[in-house]
Amino acid sequence: MQTVQVKLRGVEQALEGEVDQDGTLTIQEIEYEIDQLPIDTPNIKTVYGALLNFEGAYKALEPEMNDAPYQNPPKAPVLYIKPKNTFISNGQAIPLPEDVEALEIGATLGVVIGKTATKVKEAEALDYVQGYTVVNDVSIPHDNFHRPAVKQKARDGFCPVGPWIVNKEDVTDPNNLTINVYVNGEKKLENSTNNLIRSVEKLIADVTDYMTLYEGDVLLIGVPENAPLAKENDLVRIEIEQVGSLENRVVLEKNVIGGDI
Repeated sequence: MQTVQVKLRGVEQALEGEVDQDGTLTIQEIEYEIDQLPIDTPNIKTVYGALLNFEGAYKALEPEMNDAPYQNPPKAPVLYIKPKNTFISNGQAIPLPEDVEALEIGATLGVVIGKTATKVKEAEALDYVQGYTVVNDVSIPHDNFHRPAVKQKARDGFCPVGPWIVNKEDVTDPNNLTINVYVNGEKKLENSTNNLIRSVEKLIADVTDYMTLYEGDVLLIGVPENAPLAKENDLVRIEIEQVGSLENRVVLEKNVIGGDI
C-alpha cells in the first residue's frame, strides 16, 4: 500500500488515502475506484519544467547548442513555467486547438516541494520533498528553444496533474522509475528516470542555488526524447512506476466545456 494525498473537487483540504497495487483508493476505510471520485488537481502552486534533462533529449539538440544566439551548451537548468491556467485533473479533457493536428505528450515526474528550499545541498535535497505526482507536460510541437515557448506550452489545459501525490517514503528511488505512455491502449513510449542528466537531488540543488522553491511548488524533472503525439479523441495514459497513472482524452478546444472525458 502507498500513502497518497488526494484533493476532491469542492473540498479545500487534501485527504490522506492509501492505494493498493490494483489502483483501488481507500479513504477513511472506504474503498473507491478512481473514476468513482471527483478527483481534482492536487494542492500545488507553481509548476517549473526543466528542459533537456533526459540524456536522449539533450543529445538530440546538442548539435544546435553552439548556434546563435547562445553559442554554448546550457550550464544551469533551463526552466520554464506551467501556469495555473494549464492545470487539469485526471479524467479532464486536454483541449486541442483547431489549427493544430496533434499535441506532444510530455510524460514526466513531478517533484512536489514540502518546505521552503533555498541553496539546498544535493545530499539533503530529498529532505525538502513532500512527494511525487504524474504530470503530462503537453505542448504544441515546436523545435525552437531559443525563446520561451509560451504559446506552445502554456495554453489552457496543457498540464494534466495527478491523480494524487504519493508520499516520498513510498517511492524507493525517484531516479530509477519506469515511465510509460499509452495512446488508445498502445504503448508509445518507455523510458526511465535513470536516464536523467541531473538526478532529482542534483536538479533541486542546482535550481535552488539561484531561486527559492516553496511548499507546494512542483519541479518537473524533464521530458524524455521522442515524445509521442496524440490527435483528436485519442485517450492518453501515462504510468510512472510507484507513483500512479494519469489518463486524459484529447478533445477539440471548442468542445471542451466541463472538461471531463
